[in-house]
Amino acid sequence: MAIYLVNKNAQANGDHEVHTSTCSYLPLAANRLDLGYHASCVSAVQKARLTYRQSNGCRWCSTSCHTS
Repeated sequence: MAIYLVNKNAQANGDHEVHTSTCSYLPLAANRLDLGYHASCVSAVQKARLTYRQSNGCRWCSTSCHTS
């Protein structure tokens, strides 16, 4: 299980990216919302969508949940 976080700031396309706590592309601490421990990015993105409807997995750390 890994700790997941979502970026409070949307990307240019409106997506709020979901990252693992060890991702090289984590947003600044002030711009993160902790999603807690998850077995995979699938449940982490589902939780992020409760706050940010347009959430997406990070291309680098949550590859299987990333959509173009």
